[in-house]
Amino acid sequence: MSLAFVFPGQGSQFVGMMKDFYETKSEIKPLYDTASDILGYDLYDLCVNGPEQRLGLTEVTQPAVLVAGYAIWQLVRDKIDTSGLVLAGHSLGEYTALVCAGSIAFEDAVALVRYRGQLMQNAVPEGVGAMAAVLGLDDATIEKHCGDIVAATGGIVEPVNYNAPGQVVIAGQKESVAQAIRCLKEAGARRALFLPVSVPAHSSLMKTAAEKLSQRLQKLTINVPAFPVIHNVDAQTATNVESIRDKLALQVHSPVLWKQTVQRIAEGPTKKMLECGPGKVLTGLNKRISKKMQCLALNDIENLEMI
Repeated sequence: MSLAFVFPGQGSQFVGMMKDFYETKSEIKPLYDTASDILGYDLYDLCVNGPEQRLGLTEVTQPAVLVAGYAIWQLVRDKIDTSGLVLAGHSLGEYTALVCAGSIAFEDAVALVRYRGQLMQNAVPEGVGAMAAVLGLDDATIEKHCGDIVAATGGIVEPVNYNAPGQVVIAGQKESVAQAIRCLKEAGARRALFLPVSVPAHSSLMKTAAEKLSQRLQKLTINVPAFPVIHNVDAQTATNVESIRDKLALQVHSPVLWKQTVQRIAEGPTKKMLECGPGKVLTGLNKRISKKMQCLALNDIENLEMI
């Protein structure tokens, strides 16, 4: 059976994450030790004991979620048939996928995603940016209303996460996002509400962060992935290493095409999609996107043992 492994992004973290895995699977402890040495603090302790506010900081969350996803992958990779294997990740999760595919070294990725988080956090002053979830409208309606607001006001509000049918996240300047929420509710959205984040990720407000990240990526050793990795920006694989660099930089200020990514995977021979990371957010989305694939989150020991 052909498999796909997918890796979540920021928002999947929670205090207590990975505790059962760490306490029962000794082979993942060196990963946390290595990451802690790179970061300069005890990553596992922060993941398990918090505080939640610090774990939620973008520059902390990103390495925490990456290490969790890679740790679970390490526990299952020798149990599976890798023929026909496909990998993908949502936003930050794309980096986890590339690490699991042997494209980026684990140590390099830990430092890189912390830097990515710092760039994203610092790209927009606190209180200027915002994100909102919109449920129950088609993509075209959301795109039209955001475009109308931009044209009328010169503000910035854009669809940034195409997560599932009828589930889109918008982001941009806080005032423009608020205006979009009002308009989209009037247009028939079942729900349109602010998300508890201040970083307008994947919007054009992140272009300065993307430029700086691109410079860092040019210095990073990247290898051709051992398995196909579907990228967020176009739901396609990269054709070479330079294309990977370009897609990772572009991703910071471009929409995450998650719905299209899962649809692309579902068009092939893949029959089962496994989520590696804390929580099961992607598994819920994936079930809504494709009815033909079996979807399972490897977020606890019981599910892990089913592989």
